[in-house]
Amino acid sequence: MSKTERTDGAILQRDKETWAIVPRTPMGMLTPEILGRINDVVKKWNVPIVKITSGQRIALVGIREEDIESIWDDLGRDIGRATELCVHYVQACPGTAVCRLGVQDSLGMGNELEPKYLGVDFPAKVKMGVSGCPLSCAESKLRDIGLVGKRGGFTVYFGGNAGNKPRIADEIAVDLEREQALELVDKLLAYYKDNARKRERTARFAERVGIEAIKDAVL
Repeated sequence: MSKTERTDGAILQRDKETWAIVPRTPMGMLTPEILGRINDVVKKWNVPIVKITSGQRIALVGIREEDIESIWDDLGRDIGRATELCVHYVQACPGTAVCRLGVQDSLGMGNELEPKYLGVDFPAKVKMGVSGCPLSCAESKLRDIGLVGKRGGFTVYFGGNAGNKPRIADEIAVDLEREQALELVDKLLAYYKDNARKRERTARFAERVGIEAIKDAVL
């Protein structure tokens, strides 16, 4: 087995000796089974650090290289990608499921988006945020693809970034029904995939190409 295969889905840490992995937990939703597996792994393999990430995931940090493959097996091998050029996660707030302020089903929308793009290659990493109301608790306007629920439907945003050169995403369309929003996300990601440079995030792509050109291509 090659080193790449042994360390699939793992991130080398600052000490250059230990690794971190991020089990996939869509929209930060946890079940007793997921929690039980993580708890069992942490105790069995003496994982020293367990950290909730900004993307609503749980990172297991301080793992030895020779243990990575076995730990993934114990977890069920549902890898949450953290460095590859693909969709890393879909972040979502509770929306109408439980929040009294929710006006759209953000969890349901997120649950459609994440599996749809799981494993799809893109020019750079892609992060999505789905918020159930204009308060935008899922930080939708700072994500590559953002959706914000309003009374009239979903507003779709493109090109947000919260990195060292932050960018507020551009509004692409408003008051979309669920299927319309999903179709627009498809078109945006297809245009981005076909026209962006290698490792060019959507924020830099939008700045280079111009948001009006992007709108013309997808609307």
